Amino acid sequence: MAEIEIIREGSTATVTPAVNVVSSNVAEMRTLIKGIIAEGCSAITMDLKGVEIVDSTGIGLLIAVHNTLLKVDGKIAIINASKDLLDLFKAMRLDQHFSVTGT
Repeated sequence: MAEIEIIREGSTATVTPAVNVVSSNVAEMRTLIKGIIAEGCSAITMDLKGVEIVDSTGIGLLIAVHNTLLKVDGKIAIINASKDLLDLFKAMRLDQHFSVTGT
């Protein structure tokens, strides 16, 4: 998928979607992220600089990635979230489970 950039450095990866994290895109994102975790990546940073919307399916993806990474002593971090997304993540208390920072 050309709309998602993945930069790997050892056991870490930065995933930068250039599309909204919504139900129509989540299946392909899930496949890509599962692949990098299976290849030994234990720290994933989701850079949301190009994302305006994260729907309930997208939230589910982030939680699933978090839970999967916990099993391998890994972690997920969200960076460059817009103010609206940052407010959403804080309202859902996701910032208590993994790092969430805004732009």
